[in-house]
Amino acid sequence: KSDSDTYSCDIGDAQSRAKLTVQETPVLFKQELQNEEAKEGKQVRLTCELSKPGTPVKWMKGDTVLYASEKYEFKQHGTVAELIIRDVKSIDA
Repeated sequence: KSDSDTYSCDIGDAQSRAKLTVQETPVLFKQELQNEEAKEGKQVRLTCELSKPGTPVKWMKGDTVLYASEKYEFKQHGTVAELIIRDVKSIDA
């Protein structure tokens, strides 16, 4: 997208211009989240894979946005996004 701009070819006495518009491809899930079961007190890792690396990810529990804390850890490597939930309790289901 950052390559979108007006480009020109200049030969001294004349110039030709063209506008380049780059359309971003939509980000899709290559691998969606999978259901998990865990024993109370254990750690759970939820993982999904996106079609585009570096895509910002927002993790949510129901309608509540999650933030990094001792309970929740977020990792993102290339196209893979992970949510680690520590010390799971029944309320985390």
